[in-house]
Amino acid sequence: MSTESLHIVCPNCQATNRLPNDRLSAAPNCGKCAKSLLTASPQELTAQTVNKVIQKNEVLTVIDFWASWCQPCLMMAPQFKEAAGQLPQVVFAKLQTDKYEQAAAAYNIRSLPTMVAFRGGKEVARQSGALPRDQIVQWVQSLQG
Repeated sequence: MSTESLHIVCPNCQATNRLPNDRLSAAPNCGKCAKSLLTASPQELTAQTVNKVIQKNEVLTVIDFWASWCQPCLMMAPQFKEAAGQLPQVVFAKLQTDKYEQAAAAYNIRSLPTMVAFRGGKEVARQSGALPRDQIVQWVQSLQG
């Protein structure tokens, strides 16, 4: 039994929770608001929440940087949501770059859509271009090691 713990930011109230590794698969709830920490659905980030989610989450966190005018982004959105449903122990999130330009600029986004994977505040990989669900799942699984 692992005694290591990870920090996870609640997608509902933004409280940082400490969670034992072995509880990740047990549908953990937030200690502050009691809502689910791992929703298996992408959370919408804002300029105020994006940095906290990236810096504080110690679980793999995949952010889809997208824009409302970007057709490939809109085509990939349901695929990204389905991938999130298949990987419930990974945090999936979205940041609308045309709404939060400065927040996105800090991550050097050059094309849309771009998915960036973070762990413990550090970028571990990025993937530009729209992908189908199976390729998103495969890419994220390759990063989980």
